[in-house]
Amino acid sequence: MRKRLPIYAVIALLAILCMPLSAAAASGYGWGYSKNKEHKLPDIGKYADMLKKYNAYYADDSGEKNVYVTFDNGYEQGYTSDILDILKKHHVPATFFVTGHYVKSEPDLVKRMVNEGHIVGNHSYHHPDFTIMSKESIQKELESLEKAVAAITDQKEMKYLRPPRGMFSKDTLKWANELGYIHVFWSLAFKDWETSKQKGWEYAFEQVKEQIHPGAIILLHTVSSDNAKALEKMIQELKRQGYTFKSLDDLVLKSKLPKAIYGL
Repeated sequence: MRKRLPIYAVIALLAILCMPLSAAAASGYGWGYSKNKEHKLPDIGKYADMLKKYNAYYADDSGEKNVYVTFDNGYEQGYTSDILDILKKHHVPATFFVTGHYVKSEPDLVKRMVNEGHIVGNHSYHHPDFTIMSKESIQKELESLEKAVAAITDQKEMKYLRPPRGMFSKDTLKWANELGYIHVFWSLAFKDWETSKQKGWEYAFEQVKEQIHPGAIILLHTVSSDNAKALEKMIQELKRQGYTFKSLDDLVLKSKLPKAIYGL
């Protein structure tokens, strides 16, 4: 005669089977920080030690009035060409975190990003949640995207990673570091990605003006018509306030080299 599972064991099994993926990823975190209107570096609480341990960034903490512009590109809405025109006009470097879908559907724009001196960052090939994946699966996602970009541009390697949905864990930070990638989060962002709920360019402009602080890494989405219309005004306003636009390469180089050498 087959033995029956005790009722508590059955209940436990059903609970596991019905558990949502988010609960299974209890060790994962969604990126976030405490905003302030004092133009100071946002507080990231317990995340600070994790980022430091695994050489990840969310801002430049030197206190210098530098700003780093980054964009997330999952798909195209027709605004990236205009954004590139504005960046070129004002000599502003940027990093574009792209997905496999974007590289496949918009190869000419990706080529233009590289040709005009911008960095193309890794946003994964399929935009999955890394916190519920193995190291091997994450590596495949990153390497697939890197190969796709290398196949169509002169940028043959990628070193900056922005995790899909801003999801991360101690393991994903550690694994990415071991794979040679640098996590780049952000210290200034707002809800700009819903294409059907744009609020006008003034909203985007005011959000940046309100949240700006020395060392900000700004996250913008290129699908936003508001951002495209406000970008030039954002750049002009920040320059007026004394900010200098730098690339992520500048940030990492500065943090790795002694100040006396970096300043040469």
